[in-house]
Amino acid sequence: MHYHIILTERCNSHCKYCYEKSMKEFDNGLKEKFDFDLNVPCDSIVRGSKIAEFLKDGDILIFYGGEPLVNFAKMKEIIDEIVKSKKKINFCMQTNGKLLNEIPLIYVKRISKMLVSIDGDRIRTNNNRGWETYNLVLNNLIELREKGYGGEIVARMTLSFPDIFEQVNHLVGLIEKKIFDSIHWQIDAGFYKFDFNKKEFKRFVREYNKSIELLLDFWIDYMKKNKKVLKLYPFLGIFDSLYYNKKMKLQCGSGYANYTISTDGKLIACPIMGGIKNFYCGDLNKHEENLKEIHVIEPCTSCKHLDICGGRCLYSNYAKLWPEEGQRLICKTIQHLIDEIGERIPKIKELIEKKIVSEEDFEFERYFGPEIIP
Repeated sequence: MHYHIILTERCNSHCKYCYEKSMKEFDNGLKEKFDFDLNVPCDSIVRGSKIAEFLKDGDILIFYGGEPLVNFAKMKEIIDEIVKSKKKINFCMQTNGKLLNEIPLIYVKRISKMLVSIDGDRIRTNNNRGWETYNLVLNNLIELREKGYGGEIVARMTLSFPDIFEQVNHLVGLIEKKIFDSIHWQIDAGFYKFDFNKKEFKRFVREYNKSIELLLDFWIDYMKKNKKVLKLYPFLGIFDSLYYNKKMKLQCGSGYANYTISTDGKLIACPIMGGIKNFYCGDLNKHEENLKEIHVIEPCTSCKHLDICGGRCLYSNYAKLWPEEGQRLICKTIQHLIDEIGERIPKIKELIEKKIVSEEDFEFERYFGPEIIP
């Protein structure tokens, strides 16, 4: 089982699509839809020994925030207790990367995979995430690599502009420099009520879909030229589902294969559902092991792409912050992505048959954080 654990709700960044938007989102109607728990603490009060007791051999624990490294003391406590327990737990982390240079290397090296927020090139990243964020994060990662960090580093993109081809290409250059290993992206759409603009988002969808086609052709050409499969998680996950004819639930695993330990020990379906009682699935303090499952509802359950998409986002599926026409536009990006990968399956099969790449080259781990459905 995969478990995200929220170490703190605090963050040392003021990103445009997170902090800035949340400051503009006042009356979104969610108080009428959800039952909020206003007593959830900002910082985790869950004892490391309780986490160690709860987890089983083979479980994956993903440190999450806010910015998890703002509360490194709690992370250290949890890691120390799990190491002491001698259970075989795999650690991962989602971070903005700004504080990586302040963390003792012995603890960083215990993290087998980390998702580091970067939105593409220097201009885009700094515009979204703050002045000189790009250089600060890259310098920290370069230093980690020089010190021998060999875990997977995933470039974690938030996409507010449609130029996915250009921005991913920039990050591919950082993969070739052995700074990053892989990339995923999440479209900044459907998470706030106030930011839907029909005209602007229709333009975004048109340009994004064209850019996705360019990126898919680049992905396949890269296989031919380099005999290597670039680890682009949305492509890998959808290809895997289509190629092996797998019927998928939510591709992120939220609410059935991936749960979140909130700051007070409640077990919830998804990291962004903290404090919403409707999505409580258990309680760490009550030693609950048979966790409640939560699945998507309409309109996702009637969609012909459901078996591949799985529903995109459990939170947005229930919150329905954008109007129906806005949600349909988001779905057009997903349907287009699935259809375009499906059209290219024969080309990829040919590369596999010719032994230019192998089926094993497309393998990846689900549920530890990278978005399959953007």
